[in-house]
Amino acid sequence: MALFNILQFPDPKLRTPAKPVTCVDNTIRQIVEDMFETMYDAPGIGLAATQVNVHKAIIVIDLSKEGQHPLCLINPKLLRSQGTQYEEEGCLSVPGIFEKIERAQEITVQALNQNGDTFTLTAEDLLAVCVLHEMDHLKGKLFVDHLSSIKRQRIRKKLVKARQDD
Repeated sequence: MALFNILQFPDPKLRTPAKPVTCVDNTIRQIVEDMFETMYDAPGIGLAATQVNVHKAIIVIDLSKEGQHPLCLINPKLLRSQGTQYEEEGCLSVPGIFEKIERAQEITVQALNQNGDTFTLTAEDLLAVCVLHEMDHLKGKLFVDHLSSIKRQRIRKKLVKARQDD
């Protein structure tokens, strides 16, 4: 297994839309394994392939404390969403920044797992937030895009300055 480098906002590669996976093969399964390792190492609860400069429709998530509930969604499609929740979100590509974002309370998605099998997932609360957040990444969208342009510019300046100070 290998760790990927996580792209950081405002890297323009984060804006590249992901392409659908046409065949779940050993190469894709290795990407999934490496994404899990990268996410756990960061540490985070979700990671989209776009964030590691792999522009394929792959998401990994694990909300558990010890990595006991890994979830892989390949080519996820939103089938249904309902309700509203406002939760604080953070992002491995926007380190140290947390903001309340409006998301659906409950969603249903269809995806492939790392074996290429189709499954349907109904998620609510934090899992729904996480799936929607990562699906945004696959479209080249970041959670800061849900904020005002003034807030987004402040965050951008803060992160660029922090990198220059390192």
